[in-house]
Amino acid sequence: MPVDFRIAHALGQISPAQTQKIISTLVSFRNRSTLSSMVKGLPPGTGVTAAADWIYSQFQAISAQCGNCLEVHRDTFTQAPGTGPHARITQPTTLTDVYAVLRGTDPGQAARMLLVTGHYDSRNSSNFNTTDPAPGANDDASGVAVSLECARVLSKLRFPATLVFVAVAGEEQGLYGSRHLAQEARQQGWHLEGVLNNDIVGGNRTPGDKFQDEHAVRVYSEPVPADATPEQIRRILMLGYDSDSPSRELARAITEVARTYTGAPATSSEPIVSGLAPVLEFRTDRFLRGGDHESFNEQGFAAVRFSEWREDFNHQHQNVRMEDGVQYGDLLKFVDFNYVARVARLNAATMAVLADAPPEPVHVIYPFPKVFVFNNSLNDTSISWQPAPGTPADTRYMIVWRPTAAPNWTRAISAEKAREIISWAGKDATYTVTLPISKDNVIFGVMAVDPQGHRSPAVVPWPGR
Repeated sequence: MPVDFRIAHALGQISPAQTQKIISTLVSFRNRSTLSSMVKGLPPGTGVTAAADWIYSQFQAISAQCGNCLEVHRDTFTQAPGTGPHARITQPTTLTDVYAVLRGTDPGQAARMLLVTGHYDSRNSSNFNTTDPAPGANDDASGVAVSLECARVLSKLRFPATLVFVAVAGEEQGLYGSRHLAQEARQQGWHLEGVLNNDIVGGNRTPGDKFQDEHAVRVYSEPVPADATPEQIRRILMLGYDSDSPSRELARAITEVARTYTGAPATSSEPIVSGLAPVLEFRTDRFLRGGDHESFNEQGFAAVRFSEWREDFNHQHQNVRMEDGVQYGDLLKFVDFNYVARVARLNAATMAVLADAPPEPVHVIYPFPKVFVFNNSLNDTSISWQPAPGTPADTRYMIVWRPTAAPNWTRAISAEKAREIISWAGKDATYTVTLPISKDNVIFGVMAVDPQGHRSPAVVPWPGR
């Protein structure tokens, strides 16, 4: 994609100093355990409720700077106790999700939504300890810093689609805050096209750690949609689409954005993403572990997780202490604020590009004839699609493909150019293109592109008639 200098300028406003300020303030609440919402008599300025109030005030302050452009919400609910001997919530507990909405400017596209989130609750060695320090600097004040920084810089711009900036609670007890928000989004009919979850994106600066990579961030995405039925799963596996869920295509779109916004554009010295490479991790989350993006996956939304390259478990879910010369605890001094800023820039760039891009095409199919005849034309591939409702008239389309074993798209051609190869037709708002490439050997996708070059995630074709 070409660089959009409007977006590049916004990314240049994300600063390590600001991420440090946010994370330091969240650490100052001492212990942000979700369970502390039920504890009476906490010292002023401590606990998860005080942290929620501060995050709410930050969204309000950001909104004031853009002429009250944000709708700031505090979604408070009561979480019922868990069951079984290992329940992490044992009494009805108050949880609060805090979020801000930047409405899209195009009436035909404003229903489209992109969401960024991190969780503001923290814990130490014991889930039930609400008094001893649980700084949660990396896990996950760093993710909240990403969400707040995205809100601060992107609220200065306007996009056709809607952006949502979120901080959730209850992650450490079982993803309760994100699950509640995702269920609300589904019940209220939110058209969430992509959810970016940032959890443990502090870049860990443990002295002597030779294996951390400050230039890489892991991006996890589910292989098969969590809400797929058994019949849908059977079909996905039969077609070889077990690496082409909407979440996986969202992850691939992030790599496309990173290629464009890494370094600085030729006409500017402004920092953009500054050499941060997203590494596609082809599993839903880290091995046998989970995160808030899964709550959105369960509701059928495309969602991914950003996480630093290498975690240090001495600084995660640990009481703050020195033991045998080793410092334990999720402390501020182990966070790389430059790294957090780079992750925030990548998130902001992704949200901006996808909010500017046209909506993904719909009814993307391989239009097989009703009578199936084996002949040489089967070595060609025809693909049909339709514009989504609200698609601008100046939208163009791009065909992408990759070998079946390749992780990322390797080839692309504009649909208009494809007609020079074999054929192209546009009739009654349905487009069809035929390419001399066998679908047996590659995976195809179709992207929507606006005149500035912003691209939607790819949509893979399904067999159709």
